[in-house]
Amino acid sequence: MPQIKHAKERIDMSIIPINNDFNEKKVVCTLNDLEKRKVVEHNALIQSVAKMQKTALKMFELAVSCIDTDKIPENNTVYLSKKELFSFFEVSSSSKHSQFKEAIEFMQKQAYFKIKSNKALGIEYESIVPIPYVKWNDYNDEVLIRFSPEIMPYLINLKAEFTQYKISELQKLNSKYSIILYRWLSMQYNQYEHYSVKGGRRAEQVESYQNPSITVKELRVITDTLNEYKEMSNFTREVLNKPLEEINAHTSFNVTYEKVKKGRSIDSIVFHIEKKRMADDNSYKLDDRAYQEDKARKAETEDQLVLQAMDSPYTKLLMEHFLLSYLDLMDKKILAGLQKNVYPLYDELKELRGLNGVKDHLSYVASKKEAYSKRNVAKYLKKAIEQYLPTVKRQDLNHE
Repeated sequence: MPQIKHAKERIDMSIIPINNDFNEKKVVCTLNDLEKRKVVEHNALIQSVAKMQKTALKMFELAVSCIDTDKIPENNTVYLSKKELFSFFEVSSSSKHSQFKEAIEFMQKQAYFKIKSNKALGIEYESIVPIPYVKWNDYNDEVLIRFSPEIMPYLINLKAEFTQYKISELQKLNSKYSIILYRWLSMQYNQYEHYSVKGGRRAEQVESYQNPSITVKELRVITDTLNEYKEMSNFTREVLNKPLEEINAHTSFNVTYEKVKKGRSIDSIVFHIEKKRMADDNSYKLDDRAYQEDKARKAETEDQLVLQAMDSPYTKLLMEHFLLSYLDLMDKKILAGLQKNVYPLYDELKELRGLNGVKDHLSYVASKKEAYSKRNVAKYLKKAIEQYLPTVKRQDLNHE
């Protein structure tokens, strides 16, 4: 284990039961405000390597949600309720107190973040134990958690390059990989939401935040699996499929992905993030006449696109090449997306190479398709033709 960076040369790693009352002013975080609390962290911390188990990472996130980001907590200390801890971790057995103590002890002795930062002189690495000190007693509900001074710059007074999400999103996630992947996806989607509203990025860049790409090597680094799951099928199952199943079931995200090959190997993963429409998100709009009229116009436009797609020869070609299923034909969003974003590009290719050129392209795409990859069909096909068209145009220019 590498040398860990502390405030002092030595930090007390023991778990110290409280023998007297707390004398400091404190606010104890409870379950009542769980839905309102957010985790706010610097993106460098989100992208760091969490050298810890699920319980330690989850406990750190829960403690971070108690920090008022505009106000440095006194002595870098927050207070949690034991009841909240047990409920958050869904621990109900008679041995829950001993389980909790064991988890804290493990976190203090073995858990740390390995953070990579770009500095003026080059890349700098920090290894930081985030919570070196915890104390509680056996006769009341309070738990004191003290953060290390080195971790605080990644948690407070953040003006840029930070990510925030509700702590309640993590409550039902039961694997370390689910939590790490959710944090990384949140970082990407936060940027998508920010630049969609504020501007300052090209449309392609904004779209890339909603459909982020990461190399398999980078994903192995942040999930700390460089030496685990060497077989791609095992890596896919444990680090992608199972975590995404949890994320889709228990958070506000719906996430699919596709694998991108380089030669014969899987080189990178492209995720597609959609935010679930929560019941209360747009309730205030139900009586908004302008909103309802705009919604009706969009629905009418979508219906028109669907009808056009059903009549398009390209839809038949996609079916023939097994790039579109009968189930896909029942999905209005897929058909509307194809008609709006993909078929005009097929028209361009048809102008340059004829209908056989389109067929050849679809045959190639079908041969490269990963059958076991979850994907957004319209985006998948759009990306394929967008990558191919410039090559065709350059070839035609060279022959003129």
